[in-house]
Amino acid sequence: MLRKSALLLAIAAGLLAPTGLSAAPDPASKQLKDGATKPGATQESPLVSTEWLEKNLDAKNLRIVEVSVEPGVFERGHIPGAQNVAWHTDLVETVSRDIAGPEKFTALARRLGLDRDTTVVLYGDNNNWFAAWGAWVLAQYGLVDNVKLLDGGRKKWEAEKRPLDTRTAEVAPSSFTAQAPSPKLRARFADVLAVAKKERDEQILDIRSPDEFSGKVIAPAGIQELAIRAGHIPGSVNIPWAKAVNPDGTLKSKEELKALYAAAGIDGSKPIITSCRIGERSSHSWFVLSRILGYDARNYDGSWTEYGNAVGVPVVNLAGTVWGGK
Repeated sequence: MLRKSALLLAIAAGLLAPTGLSAAPDPASKQLKDGATKPGATQESPLVSTEWLEKNLDAKNLRIVEVSVEPGVFERGHIPGAQNVAWHTDLVETVSRDIAGPEKFTALARRLGLDRDTTVVLYGDNNNWFAAWGAWVLAQYGLVDNVKLLDGGRKKWEAEKRPLDTRTAEVAPSSFTAQAPSPKLRARFADVLAVAKKERDEQILDIRSPDEFSGKVIAPAGIQELAIRAGHIPGSVNIPWAKAVNPDGTLKSKEELKALYAAAGIDGSKPIITSCRIGERSSHSWFVLSRILGYDARNYDGSWTEYGNAVGVPVVNLAGTVWGGK
């Protein structure tokens, strides 16, 4: 959240100066139509703009990390100084179904030069889908306020014809040591089931497509991770994750985002659990709700592939599809 006090902004600027990071107000914080404001893009915001990042590419205390869906996109050209993280190997345990454990995350953070006093800018393709998931993983290991998303991601950077590089960045390794990940940002099956049974007063935001939510399809075409049943968790509401994004890939204004979720009854008055198919698309909505709007939100890692494969749980299937054994 941007602080309103000019004094505090001045202090922040003084604190940031030694790092080489510009603390000047960012263009993304300008007024939008109808008086709306972007979710900010100064050092106090969870977002930075493409203009700010290009001006700060050489900052000593800045680390840029790409987390993209499409294999090979980083190698074809990336933001100068950026390092690549493969979401399907670097951020997860490849044998057990879990995020990277403390030992693996420690090695990754040290290789990338990440620490609690470095500014980390994440970006990626597909409107920062997996970059947001990376931010969610980092947050569980205590890297929260110093982690930003590049507003607009790779899409906006390329559309503005900003510089790309194919060279491997050289950064000094950090001494970061990960402790056990915090459970506060992650919802488990038992948490979701308790909400479905109305044993807990929380809200579930399902960010999948309307066809997935209704049960018309189990998953988008070509997807490998499937569930045995189609539909959604009882009591959940459906707002597809991409509705929070403008055509240029940037996030909508705070006012627009609040209105978007409030229309479905989500206004931050109750804790929120974001859910999708396997927990990655929903991390984008988690980032918006938690980091942009300041709501109490957790992400359900596993989501419908876990819940839809569970035995004896309540399911809502609006499309009326039934299991046919094929």
